[in-house]
Amino acid sequence: MTDSVHTVSALPTARRSGCPFAPPAELLEAREHGPISRYTHVGGRPGWLVTGYDLVRSVLADPRFSSRKELLNVGDFEVPPAPPGEFLLMDDPEHRRYRKPLMGKFTVRRMRQLTERVGQITGDCLDAMEKAGPPADLVAVFAKPIPSIIICELLGVPYEDRGSFQEQIDTFLGGETSDEDLIAAYTATQQYLAELVAAKRARPTDDVLSDLMDTDLSDEELKGIALILLAAGFDTTANMLALGTFALLRNPDQLALLRSDPTLTDSAVEELLRYLSVAKTFMRTALVDVELGGQTIAAGTTVVLSYNTANRDPERFADPHALDLRRQNGGHLAFGHGIHQCLGQQLARVEMRVALPALLDRFPTLRLAVPADDVALRPESADIYGVKSLPVAWDV
Repeated sequence: MTDSVHTVSALPTARRSGCPFAPPAELLEAREHGPISRYTHVGGRPGWLVTGYDLVRSVLADPRFSSRKELLNVGDFEVPPAPPGEFLLMDDPEHRRYRKPLMGKFTVRRMRQLTERVGQITGDCLDAMEKAGPPADLVAVFAKPIPSIIICELLGVPYEDRGSFQEQIDTFLGGETSDEDLIAAYTATQQYLAELVAAKRARPTDDVLSDLMDTDLSDEELKGIALILLAAGFDTTANMLALGTFALLRNPDQLALLRSDPTLTDSAVEELLRYLSVAKTFMRTALVDVELGGQTIAAGTTVVLSYNTANRDPERFADPHALDLRRQNGGHLAFGHGIHQCLGQQLARVEMRVALPALLDRFPTLRLAVPADDVALRPESADIYGVKSLPVAWDV
C-alpha cells in the first residue's frame, strides 16, 4: 500500500521574492496537500509538520502533547531541560507555578490602564521622528522604542539600560549571528538579569519583578521569568509594529480604509496579527500515541506546528491571503492557544491599537523610502519574523 501522506524534507528558509508577508511557498504547498505532513527534523529524527488550523489548535489544547524542552526528539542528542523560570518550555504543574503569579499583572483591565502611558511614549517617538525629518528607519525610531520602554518600565529595568538589553535580545533572537555571539549575548543578558533580580530583592520598587519578591520563587527562577517577559514583550511587538506598517503601506486600499474609519482599529490589529503571524512555529512532543488528522503520532515524536499556515488556512479563513481589515471571523492563533497562550497578548494589543493609528495620523503621507523589494527582512531562521529596517519618508 502506498503512503499518500505528503512529505516535507526540511523547513523552508526563505520566502518568495515579492511576497514578504506570505509563509514560504513550500509550507503553503504542504497545507494544500492536507493539514499534516511527514517531516524530518534537522537532527535527523522523523517527525510531523502540522499546517492546518484545526489540528494546530487541537495540539495546543491537548495535554498529551508536551512543551517540555528536554523531551524534544529532533536528533541523536539529548536536549537539556529549560532553565528555572523559563515556563514556555514546561508543562503543568511547573508551568502553572511560574505563570500563576503573573496572570493578575497582565489582565485586560490592567493593560488598558497602560493606554495613556503607551500614548505618551508613542507621542514622544513621533515628535522625535518629525523633528529629525525624513527619511527615517521606522524600526529604530518607532517600532523598537515603544515596546522596549513599556516592558522595561513594567519590569523595573532602568531606562539607561534599555539600549544594551535591546541589543542583546536582537542578537539572540534575530537569526543572523554566530553560535559564539549568540551564547555571548545570552550569557550577558543572564548576568544582567541576575543583577537586576538581586537589586529588586534588596530594594523593591513599583514594578512586576518587585511584586514577585513576595512569592516563593527563587532568584534563579525570577531571572528566567524576567528573560521570558523581556524577550517576548519586546521582540514580538516591535516586529508587529514594523511589519504591520510595511503591510499597510503595501496595501494602500486597506491603509486608506483604516485612516478613514478609526472604528476599524481593533479589527485591523487582529487582522494584522493573523496575516503576519510573526511567531511562526512551535514544537510539541507526544507523550503517548495520539491519532491526529488520520495519522498516528507515536509517543516520543516531536511535531512542528506552523502558526503562519494555520492562520492562512482556507478552511478557517475566507480568502486567507488577503489583508482584510474588516474581517470579522477572529480566532487566529498568533498568540497561540491553550495553557501556553501568550501571557502578554493584551499588552501587545494595546500597544498596536495606540501606536499604529497615531503614526498614520501624524504622517498622512507616510510611504516607503526604498523599493519594497529592498526592505531588509529577518531570515526565516529567526525565532520571530519581521523587518530589520524599514526606511520611510513623508512630505514636510
